[in-house]
Amino acid sequence: MKQRKIPMRKCVVSNEMKPKKEMIRIVRSKEGEISIDPTGKMPGRGAYLSMEPEVVQKSWDQKILDRVLNDTLTDDFYQELLDYVSHQKARRELFGNGK
Repeated sequence: MKQRKIPMRKCVVSNEMKPKKEMIRIVRSKEGEISIDPTGKMPGRGAYLSMEPEVVQKSWDQKILDRVLNDTLTDDFYQELLDYVSHQKARRELFGNGK
């Protein structure tokens, strides 16, 4: 049987290539709205982060997403992103890789 190609994406913080399903996408819409994109299909400019709380914290400390998305993100957004990533990582550890 033919093996399926796994889409890979690069983390903007660690510059590490990982499968798309192991990453979280942050998207900036044409209107300038920035949001977390759990499906990976929202229209707009996207940036991928590894699903690791340490990576999100480093992004917050160094304002990496601000530079990548050409916008200023609030501390509330970074906190929401950190909570989301921590929750998703805990779910994956409990239930395995399936959602």
